Amino acid sequence: MTRGILVRATGGPDALEWTDITLPRLKRNEARVRHTAIGVNFIDVYDRTGLYAGPLPMGIGREAAGVVEDVGRGVKSVAVGERVAYVLSTPGSYAEARHVPADRLVKLPPTVTDQQAAAMMLKGLTAQYLLRRTYKVKKRDPVVIHAAAGGVGLIAVQWARHLGAHVIAVVGSEPKAEVVRAHGAHDVIITSRDDLVARVRQITAGKGVPVVYDSIGKDTFQASLDCLRPLGLMVTFGNASGPVPPVAPLELSRRGSLYLTRPTLFHYIASKGDLNRAARELFEVVGSGVVQIRIGQTYALADAARAHTDLEARRTTGSTVLIP
Repeated sequence: MTRGILVRATGGPDALEWTDITLPRLKRNEARVRHTAIGVNFIDVYDRTGLYAGPLPMGIGREAAGVVEDVGRGVKSVAVGERVAYVLSTPGSYAEARHVPADRLVKLPPTVTDQQAAAMMLKGLTAQYLLRRTYKVKKRDPVVIHAAAGGVGLIAVQWARHLGAHVIAVVGSEPKAEVVRAHGAHDVIITSRDDLVARVRQITAGKGVPVVYDSIGKDTFQASLDCLRPLGLMVTFGNASGPVPPVAPLELSRRGSLYLTRPTLFHYIASKGDLNRAARELFEVVGSGVVQIRIGQTYALADAARAHTDLEARRTTGSTVLIP
């Protein structure tokens, strides 16, 4: 028996119930991980509200770090006692322990702490594929990063700067602007004060940018399109303000033969090889200090509802971690 969070009916933060959870018998090629730190992400909100529908009752949470407590038959890639982390497409990490397919676990180097790992498996690997694969950022590329003071955004700001990009960070308030400036943003746009499109055009001498990374969704989609130069790429990878309404392909043509993609992390790390390569690159930039994982707030696992309330109210900065 262990303790964790269950969702029996979708809804607000009060739908997160702290309760007993019975783990089944370990299956072949599974490992039991005792969690030491658990990451909180906006995808957890989508699961809780039913935007991403799943069978009920269900667990919640996609990433965590911890120690291997036991392994099932056939497991050779990890051993009892090893520090590991994971991100899964199926929810359930808001728990004291969990059974995880062993081939989805990555071993943690000594340069990465458990809290860092829990805070960056989903967010850091998302930044990795966005900057290194969806659009491979080059030196002197001007790039727009929305929600730049958030978990993914703050990692992406630092990493893009390291790659030589000119980082245009978009945030909602002056305190968040101070955070992203301290982490390497060249220019900061505050949505409550600035005209996004006008400022991007000013910064780029009227040219626009080759790529926009937009995790906000509905509220920023049209303006983000208008920030792009001809042949630019619109990367919409989140729905913090709600899902983007249907888009007529002709709108992309009118704005300069733009490209549009809605990527998902789990397609980029579907193979064990891709997962390991992405994690290795992430651990290198974090371990070397190029990217700092800013854990803005921690909560007890039993207080997950409060963490969700603060996240949705945009009262958080950096990454949020739950402690079992």
